[in-house]
Amino acid sequence: MDVMSGPYIIRGSVSLPEAELMWRFSRSSGPGGQHVNTSDSQVELRFDLAKTEALPPVWKDRALQRLAGRLVDGVLSVRASEHRSQWRNREAAAVRLAALLAEATAPPPKARRPTKIPRGINERRLREKKRRSETKRGRGGDWS
Repeated sequence: MDVMSGPYIIRGSVSLPEAELMWRFSRSSGPGGQHVNTSDSQVELRFDLAKTEALPPVWKDRALQRLAGRLVDGVLSVRASEHRSQWRNREAAAVRLAALLAEATAPPPKARRPTKIPRGINERRLREKKRRSETKRGRGGDWS
C-alpha cells in the first residue's frame, strides 16, 4: 500500500503532478478510540495553482479567477478527515482536489439562445382565458 492510486486526471490528458502536491498530516478532531491520540489521519493537500506549469495557460487563468475566494497566496488547499485511515484520507483529498480543478477549468457553458413563443400557443392560451372568464362571469347573478 505504499503506492498511490494516481495519477489524478483533471480532464483529458491533464493530471495533477505528484511533484507539485504538498501533503500535511495532523490529528483528526472528534471522537475516537485508543488510537485517536497517536494517529495523524487528517490530511491537508496543498496545490500551488499560481505557480504550476501543469495546466494550460487558459485553464490556469480560468481556475485562478473562479477559485479566487478559496486561494491563499495562489495556493489551493483541501482537507480530508472523514476516514480513520490516513491512506483513505489521502485518496479522498486528492480526488476532491482533482474534481475541484476539473470544475474550475471547465469551459463556460454556451449562452442560451432565447426562443420565441409560437403564435398558436399564445392564441390558444388567450382563447382558454376568455372561455374561463365567460364561465366565471356566468356564475354571478342577482338571486333575490
